[in-house]
Amino acid sequence: MANAWKRNQPTKILTPKNLLLFISTSLLLLAFLYLSTHTPRTPKLPKANALKDSNSILARPIKPFDCYNAPQAHPIFANTVEGLKFPFLYSLSDFGNLPDKPHKNIVRMLKGKPFRRPDISATVQEFLGKMKGENRNGIFVDVGANVGMASFAAAVMGFKVLAFEPVFENLQRICEGIYFNRVGELVEVFEAAASDHSGNITFHKLVGRLDNSAVSATGAKMAFKSNEEIALQVKSIPLDEVIRESEPVLLLKIDVQGWEYHVLKGASKLLSRKKSEAPYLIYEEDERLLQASNTSAKEIRDFLHSMGYNQCTQHGTDAHCTKTE
Repeated sequence: MANAWKRNQPTKILTPKNLLLFISTSLLLLAFLYLSTHTPRTPKLPKANALKDSNSILARPIKPFDCYNAPQAHPIFANTVEGLKFPFLYSLSDFGNLPDKPHKNIVRMLKGKPFRRPDISATVQEFLGKMKGENRNGIFVDVGANVGMASFAAAVMGFKVLAFEPVFENLQRICEGIYFNRVGELVEVFEAAASDHSGNITFHKLVGRLDNSAVSATGAKMAFKSNEEIALQVKSIPLDEVIRESEPVLLLKIDVQGWEYHVLKGASKLLSRKKSEAPYLIYEEDERLLQASNTSAKEIRDFLHSMGYNQCTQHGTDAHCTKTE
């Protein structure tokens, strides 16, 4: 009868063992709910990094560079940029002469400092900051994008970007920056050299200084003493064939080591837009580099004058131009 008596006794729910099991289960459930709602989402990186507008990217004569399927660059050196109102990250393609003389930004990163701010990043943000309220849907065109210092300066502000860069190693770094800054829906990248004709063009890549690659072999090696240079064929295309007439371009930046005149000629339709719709223009105007490509600053200024760009000011080796008529 002793066993029968035990079976008839009321069950004790809040035993120490049951209480411990309840608390453990509750903690596991809370942890699961927290992780499921706070796990960082993989950034939406479209295979073509397409701009979301009413027109399909298939309407362009050149397909955007496919960051999604491009092989990843190694190693990756990336960091935040110092002193910008809208900070972003970018990844280096130039490592310097490791280990003897590493790039200055690698040294800064090892010391726990941000990357030194590229002047063009601050310039782009300063200009677009004035346009942010009323022209949020405007586009920034970055010709000679390198590793994206100017492109990301605009994209993190919410502006759409068309970036042109023919050097594959730099394109890899741009793709990394697109991922780091979560701007896959804003940046459309083209593996091409902007020019005044469509086709292929011989391009000179300077080993160890990919930021100085150029159409002109002389221009590529002018700033740095190096005999290590690789000639390769890259696609060339005029901006007028890529940029649709319906796309509002706020700012056009060109830094192509002396090939600026040919880029501008290939953007004649864009530059011919009426004053209120024509882009503000920033281009590198280095006479030595221009002469290496058989052009000159005067030839560029005369061409811009014919387009109605009569107000140009010099900022170091850059020229800033506004359409006046």
